[in-house]
Amino acid sequence: MDRKFFGTDGIRGRTNTEKLTAATAMCVGQAAGTHFLRGAHRHRVVIGKDTRLSGYMMESALVAGFTSVGMDVIMTGPLPTPAIAMLTREMRADLGVMISASHNPYEDNGIKLFGPDGFKLSDEDELAIEALMVTDPKLVDASRVGRARRIEDSRGRYIHAVKQSVGSDIRFDGLKVVVDCANGAAYQVAPEAIWELGAEVIAIGDEPNGTNINAGVGSTSLDAVKAKVVETGAHIGLALDGDADRLIVVDENGETVDGDQLMALIATRMLEKGQLRGGGVVATVMSNLGLERYLGGIGLSLERTKVGDRYVLERMREGGFNVGGEQSGHMILLDYGTTGDGLVAALRVLASLVRSNKRASELLHLFDRVPQVLKNVRYEGGKPLEEASVKAVIAEAEASLAGSGRLVLRPSGTEPVIRVMAEGDDAKRVEAAVDAICQAVKAVA
Repeated sequence: MDRKFFGTDGIRGRTNTEKLTAATAMCVGQAAGTHFLRGAHRHRVVIGKDTRLSGYMMESALVAGFTSVGMDVIMTGPLPTPAIAMLTREMRADLGVMISASHNPYEDNGIKLFGPDGFKLSDEDELAIEALMVTDPKLVDASRVGRARRIEDSRGRYIHAVKQSVGSDIRFDGLKVVVDCANGAAYQVAPEAIWELGAEVIAIGDEPNGTNINAGVGSTSLDAVKAKVVETGAHIGLALDGDADRLIVVDENGETVDGDQLMALIATRMLEKGQLRGGGVVATVMSNLGLERYLGGIGLSLERTKVGDRYVLERMREGGFNVGGEQSGHMILLDYGTTGDGLVAALRVLASLVRSNKRASELLHLFDRVPQVLKNVRYEGGKPLEEASVKAVIAEAEASLAGSGRLVLRPSGTEPVIRVMAEGDDAKRVEAAVDAICQAVKAVA
């Protein structure tokens, strides 16, 4: 069955367009609710959201959908995606829903679904829900309509849980930390959790107004956090995205530390403590060759998957790994949660900073990045990568990088764009390979 609604991370799109309307959200609630009505117990779903203006509309529509098929609803208000996964498990819910478009601008929104175990749904569950969305909903009798309530202690529950990811002996006294909340879901919990552990917290991106999520702040817009770190003389800066499942770090000099370096640090520390499982780390094809070489140097493997944290998570569960993530900042630490959690990763980094007594620039530079170039080339239609002329250029590029680099070509799943990435020891050769492929695609697009 072809997917009409679900992509690689739930349903996402521009608000009030065909794919993401209040009607669609109600339909998702009815279909997902019906699919997870299993057994004779009173069923419940946990619904959280980020700070987008359209979150109110989507929440109300989802509540209507779930209650109409007999499922009770628990609403948390703005809360990070990993918090919803956690609360779904803790509250013995049958389903969890996060209303968010992650790092996208406020005009977009999305619906992420979690099963009762707190993990994102399987392809089979998503396909079953899609099938139900195109059938008449099984509405319950008036006496069995679900109830809805809002809980007020969800933030405190999550803060308590994430603090357990660092040792009870750890305090952040003496650390000055800039926390960029992206005007998103973590605008209250992230500064609070870090302050409770003793740090001096300078929060930015903590004044959401419905339309400023990810706008010039957060993990995809680092100028603000870099400037604030340098201006205040902070020891480190932490940048989350709109739903706080990503983390990018800025050292005391205002330099970017991406997910690859964070995975290297976390894996190294866990290896030293005998806590690392799976014999390595799981990341995507986009992670830098420098990370792979570093891990190999300390006896660990780097397993690569397709782009998308769900694919990383699937491989982690299959292979028994407990550390994985993406260069873009998704950090999945399965000892502490069932999905990417930027705040848990941040606390682990801060704990390592305290224990090492090093500056962030020393601690967080475990390997030198191999020169890497990523460019997007737009096309009008067809399948440019299957054209003979493009294939010939790709073959030449692969030959030029053989033995010293790699090439990754990835059509976007949401727009007519091909992402061309190459990396290798020779920066000029890498740049030339990417440019040649982009030009070949444009010539046939």
